[in-house]
Amino acid sequence: MARRDALLRLHKNLLARRDELRRRLGGDLNELRTSDVIGDSADLAFDTGSGEVNSQLAQLESRELRKIERAIARLKAGTYGICESCGKKIPVARLNALPFSTTCIACQREMEAHGTWNDRVSGDWDRVSDISFDNQRDLKLSDLEMDFSAR
Repeated sequence: MARRDALLRLHKNLLARRDELRRRLGGDLNELRTSDVIGDSADLAFDTGSGEVNSQLAQLESRELRKIERAIARLKAGTYGICESCGKKIPVARLNALPFSTTCIACQREMEAHGTWNDRVSGDWDRVSDISFDNQRDLKLSDLEMDFSAR
């Protein structure tokens, strides 16, 4: 019952943060649309820099909003708090720290260290293509060189 209560509390927190982000993003967009630059080149440079910072912040908040909306959808589906990789319950302490987390700590560490979950093969980055060509020799750069001097 304690986990259920914690998840309900997290749900309320997620809804509150979602509403706050929506309000802030809406305000940021309106501010960007209505900003008229009046002044000299220093004012223009300052406004441009401020606009750049605001744009970056809006991008980060937009990403966070998408993660929160996904977490809310997972709550409704009954899969919130379950690791997408291993299927085990994500500890409430992790969800309190990062409410939109979709993986347990162990799977997150594995993904960050290896770029995969549960030893899933992610492709051979040493090769240009993962497609194997049977009965073909290795291609050398000299095979591709062409003489264009005659043209």
